[in-house]
This record gives sequence, C-alpha cells and structure tokens, in this order.
Amino acid sequence: MHIIRSFIATFVITLSVTVIGYIVHAQGTEPTSNSVSIPWWKIQSIDTMKISRDLAREKLRDLSFDTTIDMQIKQIAQTGATHVGIATPYDDQFIPILNRWVQSARNHNLKVWFRGNFSGWEKWFGYPAISRAQHLAQTADFIKANGNLFEEGDIFTPCPECENGGPGDPRLNGDSDGHKQFLIDSYRVATEAFRSIGKGIEVGYYSMNYDVAKLIMDPKTTTALGGIVTIDHYVRTPERLDADISAIARSSGGRVYLGEFGAPIPDIHGNLSELDQQNWIDQALRLIAENPHVVGVNYWVNVGGSTALWKNDGTEKKAVKALTTAYTPLRVTGKLVNQLNKPITNVEITSRYQKVKTDRSGQFTIPYLSDETELHITGGDYADRTINIPDLAQQNKIIIEKRHLSILEKILAYMLALFSKPQ
Repeated sequence: MHIIRSFIATFVITLSVTVIGYIVHAQGTEPTSNSVSIPWWKIQSIDTMKISRDLAREKLRDLSFDTTIDMQIKQIAQTGATHVGIATPYDDQFIPILNRWVQSARNHNLKVWFRGNFSGWEKWFGYPAISRAQHLAQTADFIKANGNLFEEGDIFTPCPECENGGPGDPRLNGDSDGHKQFLIDSYRVATEAFRSIGKGIEVGYYSMNYDVAKLIMDPKTTTALGGIVTIDHYVRTPERLDADISAIARSSGGRVYLGEFGAPIPDIHGNLSELDQQNWIDQALRLIAENPHVVGVNYWVNVGGSTALWKNDGTEKKAVKALTTAYTPLRVTGKLVNQLNKPITNVEITSRYQKVKTDRSGQFTIPYLSDETELHITGGDYADRTINIPDLAQQNKIIIEKRHLSILEKILAYMLALFSKPQ
C-alpha cells in the first residue's frame, strides 16, 4: 500500500509539474504585434520607364541625378510596393546608371523587375539593329558579367515588349512561330546564365500587347515561359480589364502578371481629374484583387506620363492613395494552439482569396479584403474550423481541437483546463 501511495504521489507531482510547465510555456508565448505589411500580390510594382530608360543617356554622368533616383524609389517603396520596374538598357554603356537605380532599390528594400533591353533591339539612342541570335548572345554575356546587380526575388525579362523591335510584330510579319521560339530560346539562355553564376532569379514575364498575347501565348508556349502571361493593357473600364485578364488566363492556361496598366490615357479614358484617376485605379485594383488568375501588377508609370502617380516636382497625386491602399491591405494576425497549449505548425489558413500556413510558433498573418468576414482552418490531425475575422481582434489565440489524444494528453488537457484562465 505504501508503494502504491508513493507511486500516486509521484505521478501527481510529475503531472502537476508538467501542467505548470505547459501553462508557463503558454503564458510566455503569447502572440506579439506584427506591424510588417503583408502584400496582396506576390509582385506589387510601380514602373519608372519614363525616367529610368528615357533619360538613361542624358543622366549617365550626372551624379546629382542620384537625388532624383532616390526620391522616386523612396516614394515607390512607401506605397507598399514589393518591386520597382526599371527599364534602363542592358548595354555596357548604361551599366553605371543601371547600378545606381538598383542600389537605390536595395537601399529601400525593393526587389527589381528588370524590364530593360539591348538598345539595338528597338534601335534606341541610335544603336544599330541587332538580330535574334545577337540578342541571345548578349543576354548571356550581360548576366554573367553583372551578377552583382541581381538578388533573389528579382525578376529578369530578356526582351520586354519584344514585338516592338527585331523582326517586328508577329501580328504583321506572319512569323508567330519564330516569335514564340525566340522567347523560349531567350528564357532558356537567361535561365542557364543565372544558374551558371549561382543566382536564383525568376526569368520571363515577357510583357506584351494584349492582342499579341492572344496570338502568341498558347498553353504550350506559356508553359515553356514559366507559366506566366504578362500583358500591357490599357482599356476604358476596370470591368473590361478584369474580364480580359480572365480571358487570357483561360486561353493560355497560365497565371497573369499585369505588366502595365494605368489611367488616364487620353485617347482611351479622356482627360480625367485627379479624383477621377484615383477612383478608376481604386475600382480596377479592387476587381483585380478578387481575380484568382492574377499573380501581380505593375502600375505604369510613376512620373512623366498621363498616368503618372506623382507630378514632375515629386508632389503626389490623389491616385497614390489608391495604390497604397491596394498594396498595403487589411491583415489579421492570430495563433493556433491545441488543447495542451502547444503551437500548431504548418496548418493552412484560408480566406476567400488568400492562403497562408502557421509558422513554427503557430502564428499566422493573412491579408484580406474589407468585405471578408471568415477564415477557414484545415489540418489533417486537427478539426476543421471557421473563425470570424472580427473575433480575432479580441482574442487572437485560437484553440484547435486535436482529433486524437493519448490518455496522458487527455489528462493533461483536462487539468490544464482547470488551472488555466478561460480562453
């Protein structure tokens, strides 16, 4: 009898210490505030083409221009952008000023969408025309010689708006097969070049006119170019923009990157006021945010065109607010634990349009739209559950029932419920 009592006493003490340990652990691992913005799209970009390309030669040796570069990159970063579109040519002559743009992007924690080209392709700045074969060779040489320009998360497009140069537009020259093959060859050449220098850069995102995309981006070609269709598309209404995105996704079998969009283009939208421009962009982004085919957007342009977000003196227009609202969406943070106050890791949390997983401490942050009210939790060993988003503002630690508990776990869960404060 004495042995039995000793065993029971030891068991109770051990169990109590274990429960206390769980309680202390739970109290020490409450979710902390997360002020880091979660982007809605994988790529949220603003383009600088009117400055980074068009003024590349004029400002090549003007080091005071760095102040302008830095101001523009800083403004773009403040919208919540993840990337900046830089269109400086890839020729050796322009490498110094390309470096200055890229360095400013790094200073403001932005990735780069490299959407320049070799000047000879469209005969920019008086450069002589180059052939497809020359373009492929120059692409490989440029990447291998300038590895310091690139970092993981960047996007490199060997030939953006490719139909505007070289042999010409496949809608007009009857060479759609040759155009497809050239894009595929340049994708392969660039991918191999980055692999040779140990850089994991995304290649492709060949921006093109929407009608060119309809002709060129069949499912086979889209797959060969990484599964992404990139369209430069200006239309009268946001509804048309959204519908065209869905149409090209269906016909190509790929996901869509909106490589250029914006308003107003006077011939399409008329002369919009600043407020009208803001409303057009806001409506377009709200529709696109709900489109499951969209992998990212690049607004054209920051400065210098009719669609500009900032005036030439750096003053922002009302439209900046529309981009910033879309690029820094609402978000909710929570933590999942089981009945034993153990964090639940790698469990999927889904909203109507987004999907994330809990980290190793059981925490998650997910963006959502203002009209969404629920999150859904699914995990193989845990009961599925639906959570009201407003409830997470009051109580962001959520207990998810583990489906199968051992006897010891059941005892621990029971005692923990007795000793712990109600959740």
